[in-house]
Amino acid sequence: MPFPPPIPRRHLITASAAALLPAVPARAAAPGLPFLLLGDWGRRGEDHQSEVARAMASTASAIGSRFVISVGDNFYEDGVRGLRDRHWRESFEDVYAAPALQTPWHVILGNHDYRGNVEAQLAYSEESRRWNMPARYFTRSERLGDGSEAEFFFLDTSPFIRAYRGSRTRIDDQDPAAQLAWLDAALGRSRAGWKIVIGHHPLYTALGGPGHDKPDLIEAIEPVLQRHRVPIYINGHDHSMQYVEMNGIAYVTSGAGSATYETGPARRWGFASGAHGFLAATLEPKTLALAFIAEDGKTLFSRSVPRSGGF
Repeated sequence: MPFPPPIPRRHLITASAAALLPAVPARAAAPGLPFLLLGDWGRRGEDHQSEVARAMASTASAIGSRFVISVGDNFYEDGVRGLRDRHWRESFEDVYAAPALQTPWHVILGNHDYRGNVEAQLAYSEESRRWNMPARYFTRSERLGDGSEAEFFFLDTSPFIRAYRGSRTRIDDQDPAAQLAWLDAALGRSRAGWKIVIGHHPLYTALGGPGHDKPDLIEAIEPVLQRHRVPIYINGHDHSMQYVEMNGIAYVTSGAGSATYETGPARRWGFASGAHGFLAATLEPKTLALAFIAEDGKTLFSRSVPRSGGF
């Protein structure tokens, strides 16, 4: 179907998150599954990280968020050194300490995490009651209130970026072909009504072009998403909030958990902002309601993604 016209900046929605996402008590047996998604955040509370965390806590409480997804670059600039690195306390535990954020955090790696001790981030799952990174790539299923299933496919996208080979982003021992085969097989086996793919790097962005779109990922991953009729791919890496629909799939960037940049307007139909913030979502049996929330708690953009995709 044709895309609606671009949304002028002066018309961006500024309602509260609670007004757009249904308030669901954390233990209510309702069809909706509310959660938050954050990217590119770990800066010891600086560069607006603490302000974004406070807005997350408020939104999580308002919507009854069940979990948080982190799309990588969890610790700047060079990951963590080990399990006793002060980064854990200064960038994670103390910053996201609000009661509403004491839910599971399902976490993937970003390129900056590969500059440090990746095994420590995996092992922290045994140290923390909320940090969940069981492998470099993995799946997780959630049950909606009506009994239907949603399956999340968490990727490790850094090994797909050819420019990282031989660099400080130490991915040379990883096998992207094996991961791609795993994704293809896992999507093929899944009987979930919802299939949602999560990665650190974008495929397509609303800004488009070099430095934003990632041709290496488009080449490798887009055919798999298309083959299995995946309606949405969510990522970080680009320090911004963006939404675009390309070839029947919604591509969502949530990389504004701390430092950002001024994006200017979206070059494709969609949304782009350099505001600091995060993504709030409520997953229903047939739709996924998305809202970009700024550090002041205002909703900058919202969109409902149908399970069928094919925009």
